[in-house]
Amino acid sequence: MELIILGDRGDAMAALAEIVKERGITNAAVVSCVGAARSFTVSNMKADNPREAVHTSGRLAEVAGNGEIRDGVPNIHVTCGLEGGQAVAGHLETAEVGGPYSLHVYLQQL
Repeated sequence: MELIILGDRGDAMAALAEIVKERGITNAAVVSCVGAARSFTVSNMKADNPREAVHTSGRLAEVAGNGEIRDGVPNIHVTCGLEGGQAVAGHLETAEVGGPYSLHVYLQQL
């Protein structure tokens, strides 16, 4: 099991893609992704266009999810908890981290 901490690199998804490339990780299970983001973008599938429904929030969020690294490309699905008990779920496109906000990604290489 490997832990990747995404904290001071801006967009967590871009940083994760860079780190797995640096470490030579091509295929892995993302067993858990947990933390917080300053802002995020998730997409939800629609029958006629899987990436058409995109939700972006400039709000702080608690983030929890899982997924995979396949052929070096991260694919993570999350639930983002917002203030007031609201939640948004979907495919994580971006997550801005930094300062006290970070994501911890636990990987099991395949």
